[in-house]
Amino acid sequence: MHELGIVFYIIRDVKAAAEENHVEKVSGVVMNIGEVSTIVPEYLTDCWRWAADKEAMLKGCELKINIVPAVTFCEGCRKEYETVKHGRTCPYCGSEHTYLLRGNEVEIKEIEVPDS
Repeated sequence: MHELGIVFYIIRDVKAAAEENHVEKVSGVVMNIGEVSTIVPEYLTDCWRWAADKEAMLKGCELKINIVPAVTFCEGCRKEYETVKHGRTCPYCGSEHTYLLRGNEVEIKEIEVPDS
């Protein structure tokens, strides 16, 4: 389960951003997780709850996950298509000259702080 290691990196980055901005408490973290990133959102959430509650700044902080759909681009016909549904072969022209445009992201989108 690599999700726990990822959570430690998220916590490190969130704490650094909070400290840089003189924030004492973080109430929420919004993540963009790509559909083909190999991260299991439920595992990430479970690991988050365990690890975040060990940090005073993050105790009770909610992890929110946006799933970014995987989209592939075909160099043959210049069209985009759903990666998970069709794989590497373009459903329009049959070309295998394709590459992933999005859907592999693992990024912190927002850090939320409580209302003053």
